[in-house]
Amino acid sequence: MDSLNPRQIAKLTETLEQLLSDLRDQVELALPAASTVVLDQSKVGRLSRMDAMQQQHMADSTLKQAKQRLRLVQKALNKMPDEEYGYCELCDGVIVFARLQVSPEAQLCLKCQSQQEQ
Repeated sequence: MDSLNPRQIAKLTETLEQLLSDLRDQVELALPAASTVVLDQSKVGRLSRMDAMQQQHMADSTLKQAKQRLRLVQKALNKMPDEEYGYCELCDGVIVFARLQVSPEAQLCLKCQSQQEQ
């Protein structure tokens, strides 16, 4: 299987850079919502507190996922100068362009990803 061509690399680099920017924005927006819940004494009732805690928990989960994906995107971009991008971290095989279009931060080929998930 052939490695990625320069045009494909350029397109994926652009996609990764846009994704990096979007994820940074998402993290910045999620930070206040994921902070510790402060009980508002003007709101009475256990449901208000439970709702606030649930919203905080969901925001925290979203923040963690965004930060994890942000790390993967940055890692992928860091591989570009060394021409290591697009190769599976387990088998060193080429990660197909179609997979990278869907998930440009992918670190594993489909075969290795399937094995990891089992």
